[in-house]
Amino acid sequence: MFNNVLIVCVGNVCRSPMAEALLRDKLSLHYNNIEIDSAGLGALVNHSADQTAQALMLEKNIDISNHQGKQISSDMIAQFDLILVMEKDHINGIHNISPSAKGKVHLLGKWSEFEIPDPYKQPRHQFELALDLIERGINEWSEKIWPDKG
Repeated sequence: MFNNVLIVCVGNVCRSPMAEALLRDKLSLHYNNIEIDSAGLGALVNHSADQTAQALMLEKNIDISNHQGKQISSDMIAQFDLILVMEKDHINGIHNISPSAKGKVHLLGKWSEFEIPDPYKQPRHQFELALDLIERGINEWSEKIWPDKG
Protein backbone atom coordinates (compact mmCIF):
# COMPACT_ATOMS: atom_id res chain seq x y z
CA MET A 1 0.00 0.00 0.00
CA PHE A 2 1.25 3.44 -0.90
CA ASN A 3 0.35 6.04 1.72
CA ASN A 4 2.09 9.04 0.12
CA VAL A 5 1.65 9.81 -3.57
CA LEU A 6 3.31 12.66 -5.47
CA ILE A 7 2.11 13.53 -8.96
CA VAL A 8 4.57 15.38 -11.18
CA CYS A 9 4.49 17.24 -14.48
CA VAL A 10 6.50 20.25 -15.68
CA GLY A 11 4.78 23.45 -14.57
CA ASN A 12 2.49 22.05 -11.85
CA VAL A 13 -0.39 24.17 -13.16
CA CYS A 14 -2.22 21.83 -15.59
CA ARG A 15 -1.80 18.07 -15.54
CA SER A 16 -0.50 17.33 -12.05
CA PRO A 17 -3.02 19.53 -10.19
CA MET A 18 -5.88 17.85 -12.09
CA ALA A 19 -4.44 14.40 -11.37
CA GLU A 20 -3.83 15.23 -7.70
CA ALA A 21 -7.43 16.39 -7.25
CA LEU A 22 -8.90 13.43 -9.16
CA LEU A 23 -6.90 10.88 -7.18
CA ARG A 24 -7.81 12.56 -3.89
CA ASP A 25 -11.48 12.62 -4.90
CA LYS A 26 -11.43 8.98 -6.03
CA LEU A 27 -9.76 7.70 -2.87
CA SER A 28 -11.56 9.94 -0.36
CA LEU A 29 -14.47 7.56 0.16
CA HIS A 30 -12.42 4.56 1.28
CA TYR A 31 -8.85 5.82 1.82
CA ASN A 32 -8.78 9.06 3.80
CA ASN A 33 -5.30 8.51 5.27
CA ILE A 34 -3.33 8.80 2.01
CA GLU A 35 -1.30 11.96 1.44
CA ILE A 36 -1.52 13.17 -2.15
CA ASP A 37 0.41 16.15 -3.49
CA SER A 38 1.78 17.45 -6.78
CA ALA A 39 4.83 19.33 -7.98
CA GLY A 40 6.63 20.35 -11.15
CA LEU A 41 10.07 19.75 -12.59
CA GLY A 42 10.04 23.36 -13.84
CA ALA A 43 7.20 24.62 -11.71
CA LEU A 44 5.46 27.95 -12.03
CA VAL A 45 5.95 28.44 -8.30
CA ASN A 46 2.97 29.93 -6.47
CA HIS A 47 0.92 30.16 -9.68
CA SER A 48 -2.70 29.05 -9.64
CA ALA A 49 -3.86 26.13 -11.71
CA ASP A 50 -4.50 27.04 -15.34
CA GLN A 51 -7.96 28.55 -15.89
CA THR A 52 -8.96 25.83 -18.37
CA ALA A 53 -7.86 23.12 -15.93
CA GLN A 54 -9.89 24.80 -13.17
CA ALA A 55 -12.96 25.00 -15.42
CA LEU A 56 -12.75 21.33 -16.43
CA MET A 57 -12.37 20.24 -12.83
CA LEU A 58 -15.33 22.39 -11.73
CA GLU A 59 -17.40 20.52 -14.32
CA LYS A 60 -16.56 17.43 -12.25
CA ASN A 61 -17.48 19.29 -9.02
CA ILE A 62 -13.84 19.47 -7.95
CA ASP A 63 -12.41 22.88 -7.03
CA ILE A 64 -8.68 23.36 -7.64
CA SER A 65 -8.76 27.16 -7.42
CA ASN A 66 -6.60 27.14 -4.27
CA HIS A 67 -3.78 25.19 -5.95
CA GLN A 68 -0.34 26.82 -5.89
CA GLY A 69 2.48 25.54 -8.11
CA LYS A 70 5.39 23.88 -6.28
CA GLN A 71 8.88 22.97 -7.46
CA ILE A 72 9.90 19.37 -6.82
CA SER A 73 12.90 18.89 -4.52
CA SER A 74 15.04 15.99 -3.34
CA ASP A 75 13.40 16.27 0.10
CA MET A 76 9.96 16.00 -1.50
CA ILE A 77 11.06 12.99 -3.57
CA ALA A 78 12.32 11.25 -0.41
CA GLN A 79 9.04 11.91 1.42
CA PHE A 80 6.79 10.04 -1.04
CA ASP A 81 6.34 6.28 -1.52
CA LEU A 82 5.01 6.56 -5.08
CA ILE A 83 5.68 9.25 -7.68
CA LEU A 84 3.48 9.33 -10.77
CA VAL A 85 4.58 11.31 -13.82
CA MET A 86 3.02 12.26 -17.13
CA GLU A 87 5.89 11.54 -19.55
CA LYS A 88 8.89 9.19 -19.70
CA ASP A 89 11.25 12.19 -19.68
CA HIS A 90 9.87 13.15 -16.26
CA ILE A 91 11.16 9.86 -14.84
CA ASN A 92 14.68 10.78 -15.93
CA GLY A 93 14.24 14.29 -14.56
CA ILE A 94 13.38 12.93 -11.12
CA HIS A 95 16.20 10.38 -11.21
CA ASN A 96 18.62 13.22 -12.05
CA ILE A 97 17.51 15.08 -8.91
CA SER A 98 17.46 11.98 -6.72
CA PRO A 99 19.00 8.75 -8.08
CA SER A 100 17.67 6.90 -5.02
CA ALA A 101 14.12 7.44 -6.35
CA LYS A 102 14.55 4.60 -8.85
CA GLY A 103 11.80 2.06 -8.40
CA LYS A 104 9.18 4.45 -7.04
CA VAL A 105 8.74 6.71 -10.08
CA HIS A 106 6.23 5.51 -12.68
CA LEU A 107 4.13 6.83 -15.53
CA LEU A 108 0.56 7.64 -14.61
CA GLY A 109 -0.22 5.70 -17.80
CA LYS A 110 2.02 2.78 -16.82
CA TRP A 111 -0.59 0.03 -16.98
CA SER A 112 -1.67 0.80 -20.56
CA GLU A 113 1.70 2.30 -21.54
CA PHE A 114 0.71 5.84 -22.46
CA GLU A 115 2.05 9.31 -21.83
CA ILE A 116 -0.05 12.41 -21.21
CA PRO A 117 0.83 15.37 -23.45
CA ASP A 118 1.17 18.82 -21.95
CA PRO A 119 -1.85 21.03 -22.73
CA TYR A 120 -0.20 24.22 -21.38
CA LYS A 121 -1.14 27.24 -23.56
CA GLN A 122 -3.10 24.92 -25.86
CA PRO A 123 -6.81 25.02 -26.78
CA ARG A 124 -9.43 23.52 -24.49
CA HIS A 125 -9.66 20.28 -26.46
CA GLN A 126 -5.99 19.55 -25.59
CA PHE A 127 -6.88 19.93 -21.89
CA GLU A 128 -9.86 17.61 -22.40
CA LEU A 129 -7.58 15.01 -24.03
CA ALA A 130 -5.08 15.30 -21.17
CA LEU A 131 -7.85 15.03 -18.58
CA ASP A 132 -9.31 11.92 -20.26
CA LEU A 133 -5.88 10.27 -20.14
CA ILE A 134 -5.33 11.39 -16.54
CA GLU A 135 -8.66 9.86 -15.51
CA ARG A 136 -7.76 6.65 -17.30
CA GLY A 137 -4.41 6.50 -15.49
CA ILE A 138 -5.99 7.29 -12.11
CA ASN A 139 -8.59 4.57 -12.64
CA GLU A 140 -5.98 1.99 -13.64
CA TRP A 141 -3.74 2.76 -10.65
CA SER A 142 -6.75 2.74 -8.32
CA GLU A 143 -7.89 -0.69 -9.54
CA LYS A 144 -4.39 -2.12 -9.00
CA ILE A 145 -3.39 -0.40 -5.74
CA TRP A 146 -6.48 0.98 -4.02
CA PRO A 147 -9.48 -1.22 -4.90
CA ASP A 148 -12.91 -0.04 -3.82
CA LYS A 149 -13.81 -1.46 -0.44
CA GLY A 150 -17.53 -1.40 -1.19
